[in-house]
Amino acid sequence: MDKASVARFLLLALLWGSSFTFIKVSLEGLTPGQLVLSRLILGAAVLLSIAAIRKVALPRSVQVWGHIAAAGLFGNVIPFLLLSYGEKTTGAGIAGVLIGATPLLTLALATAALPTERATSRKAVGLALGFIGVVLLIGPWHESLGSLSGRLACFGAAVSYAIGFVYVRKYLSPLGLAPLSLAASQLVAAAVLQALVTPFLAWRTPDFTAPVTLSIVLLGLLSTGLAYVLYFRLIGDVGATTASAVNYVVPVFAVLVSVLFLGEHVTWNLLAGGLVVLVGVAYAENRVGQLRKEKETAGAVR
Repeated sequence: MDKASVARFLLLALLWGSSFTFIKVSLEGLTPGQLVLSRLILGAAVLLSIAAIRKVALPRSVQVWGHIAAAGLFGNVIPFLLLSYGEKTTGAGIAGVLIGATPLLTLALATAALPTERATSRKAVGLALGFIGVVLLIGPWHESLGSLSGRLACFGAAVSYAIGFVYVRKYLSPLGLAPLSLAASQLVAAAVLQALVTPFLAWRTPDFTAPVTLSIVLLGLLSTGLAYVLYFRLIGDVGATTASAVNYVVPVFAVLVSVLFLGEHVTWNLLAGGLVVLVGVAYAENRVGQLRKEKETAGAVR
């Protein structure tokens, strides 16, 4: 990657890693349903504005919108709600690290759902190693990281993200939609779905203190809207495989931000579990081998 791509890569990891702290603070004044709806509306507004400026049209097919709605359900509504409920009783750092298991879960689901994604021995070993890391992260014996139900909710969000990713690959990627069009459409569909279910969820009068207001604005505009723009820009510049590696860096920023701004504690199983998950994913995808090949190719070109 060139310097500009590296900068976008790190900024994206920071935005997604910071989102867990923004969620934690936003929950001080909003219910989970209110938080998710606000986040989706703000994120959709950013992407629709960019799409309008760039004159990128949204899909018109009803069938395509049905698939987009499903992708928005699993990729946004369900995981956003689970994270919001989960972070009511567990830390932002542990939530971020558990979400770091998403690539690992995606490998497992893709192997089962996509005929072209056959499991190799390397992937099997990586998945097994990653599972051990997830158990360490959840640490049912360790209550200082929050409730077990909160940690399981955050892990459920990672499962939902993985389902959404595989769904997009199977049903939407073959359609060849412009990345910006797909991202904007997905957030619009997710915002509509969340608006429909919010009246049936817990409700209270929002308490828009300065920290809560700032957090929800940053969460919606930056960690949701701008982050999607950066992600799809990276896909276009360096490819999907390299761009997906951002998921390995997100947990690092999630822990750092939560420690710096929320004063959360770092425990041994948080560090150990996070490291094991990242090693498992890196081994399963042969990340070290790919980087070595890229260096060799770059050297040959020179």
